[in-house]
Amino acid sequence: MSAFHVLMYHEIIKKEDFNTNNNSVIKVNQQYEDILPKPLFVFLEEFEKQMDYLHKSGYVTLKLHQIIEFFYKNKPLPEKSVLITFDDMYKSSLIYAYPILKKYGFSAVGFVVLDWLFNEEKSYSKTESVCLSKGELDKMKDVFQYANHSKALHTRKDGVTALQTIDKGSFIDDVKGCENFVEVKNIYAYPFGVFKEEVVHWLKELGFLLAFTTEGGRNDINTNPLMLHRNAVVLQCTLEQFKTILN
Repeated sequence: MSAFHVLMYHEIIKKEDFNTNNNSVIKVNQQYEDILPKPLFVFLEEFEKQMDYLHKSGYVTLKLHQIIEFFYKNKPLPEKSVLITFDDMYKSSLIYAYPILKKYGFSAVGFVVLDWLFNEEKSYSKTESVCLSKGELDKMKDVFQYANHSKALHTRKDGVTALQTIDKGSFIDDVKGCENFVEVKNIYAYPFGVFKEEVVHWLKELGFLLAFTTEGGRNDINTNPLMLHRNAVVLQCTLEQFKTILN
């Protein structure tokens, strides 16, 4: 039976630039303050090893249309299939991830929060997680496809995410706002991976074909395409641990 794994990345950083004592404050265009927790970083050296392993092991990096065809047209996937995703689209995806992905001929998906994207480029920071500008996304279109991670709903307060309290009308308005911007339509990644059940039904009503959680595991034809598994690649993930994700 065809199956595939989805890898979830956020920030790539050089080991010598990483501050083990502090979480990274995000710097985004939206009026929103938060931190990017330390586990959501991956060292550049480890990311390179991971991509090298995929390449040498004969893995095929998928594009979103292949997953749509797998679920809705029964089209089989290559034996070793993996979808590489980056959430939020920070500067490091352009500076560090993009050249490595391009080197190996890999493709990836960037889930964008529209209101987080800057209109003008901002400088890279070792101490902040700086979001990309809209123009910078264009520089990576030969590797990255872009899909919906909400317009402005990637927010949380007192441990509760926007998707846990949102009403239907507000959700639909937000989804459509980002959908008008992204290249690939009817694909969604749940912000923080925390949401109420109604959100899944609303996406289905809107005609969405795929939606990605942050729950680990592999995906096969029996997986709900609006509840797809993603495996977080986290700080200090060894190559051996990375291999087990793909089993």
